[in-house]
Amino acid sequence: MRHSAHPLPTHRARRLARRLRGLAAGCAALAAAAAAFAAPAAADETAGDAADPAPVFVQNNEPDGNAVIAYERAPDGTLTQRRTYPTGGLGGVLEGSVVDHLASQGSLTYDHRTERLYAVNAGSDTITVFDVAGDRLERRQVIDSGGDFPVSVAVHGDLVYVVNALDGGSVQGFTDRKGHLVQVPAWHRELNLDPTLTPQFLNTPGQIGFTPDGSKIIVTTKGNGSNILVFPLDKRGGPSAEPVVNTFPGDSPFGFTFARSGRLVVAEAGPNAVATFDIAPDGRVTKLSEELTGEMATCWVVRTGPFYYASNAGSNTVSGFRSVEEDRLRPTGITPTAPGTIDASVSSDGRHLYVQTGGEGTVDAFAIDRGDGSLTPVGSVPVPGGVGGEGIVAL
Repeated sequence: MRHSAHPLPTHRARRLARRLRGLAAGCAALAAAAAAFAAPAAADETAGDAADPAPVFVQNNEPDGNAVIAYERAPDGTLTQRRTYPTGGLGGVLEGSVVDHLASQGSLTYDHRTERLYAVNAGSDTITVFDVAGDRLERRQVIDSGGDFPVSVAVHGDLVYVVNALDGGSVQGFTDRKGHLVQVPAWHRELNLDPTLTPQFLNTPGQIGFTPDGSKIIVTTKGNGSNILVFPLDKRGGPSAEPVVNTFPGDSPFGFTFARSGRLVVAEAGPNAVATFDIAPDGRVTKLSEELTGEMATCWVVRTGPFYYASNAGSNTVSGFRSVEEDRLRPTGITPTAPGTIDASVSSDGRHLYVQTGGEGTVDAFAIDRGDGSLTPVGSVPVPGGVGGEGIVAL
């Protein structure tokens, strides 16, 4: 593993919003490409025994008009479609993608503190902010993402950060001022990824997220360097001038979540594995353990309590794990889904897992056994315009 810090060039002008047609490749190709190069929001602990109905929100990422579809979640985990809410922006398609047009985790993010939902509009380079009331949304704001093709957004306190995928990639920070999101120009950082690498969906950032204590932001770069970038934040929330670049050749780090201990847990599309990392105060990242899924295109990962669920787009499956000593992971089983297993979310009570399947544009619902973490199917619902769409939040 190599640690380094690279200076970031000045911000290039944002190109016009693009709509790209997917080519004949899926997320499964990411694993093969990463292997050749070498030669995913955690639910809190289960909240009591109550299982009150709550919504699930799904983004369809339609190029002609992005929208969030609201579903009512019944106590048994089944979903009923309620309403469709246009974001006021456009979806987008990364070149080469089929089942995962954004090729990212965290494109739809919920802030429990403010009860707001954040959605990326990749085709129009904007972020939409919704107020949430039950399964109803009210569009509050649409704001420029500060870059080209936003794919993932993260929230911590009054801070919001987005990662833009194209033109070399960039990070842009915002602050919440009395309920209004304000872009901070000084909080823009170029990622300096190679924009010439193809196909795009293999070589663009996978996710942005805050460490649990809010002191750093993390960005994964997938096949474009195979890096985990760490930006320490100052007291006001501004990022360091340069990231700490942690390189793991061939791993293609994609989606991530955090263990209860605060350790980083990453889905690695290269070896098709889920790995645990320690993040030092200076931003250096050290791999502690790695568990192979034995599946194809392991790209997304979510957590609830001691259980982790990794989506395998190339195998149409979910791999389950349980955290044991020192946050090492032990496999608990493999569960089939509809074609194109991608982004996922766990309900806030820890009882149900919801998995987007980009091949057919559905959400598959599973009951989680709170003793052993095993999954039991409880139904599937279509997502209007959802083929290749990404972004899901279960409350």
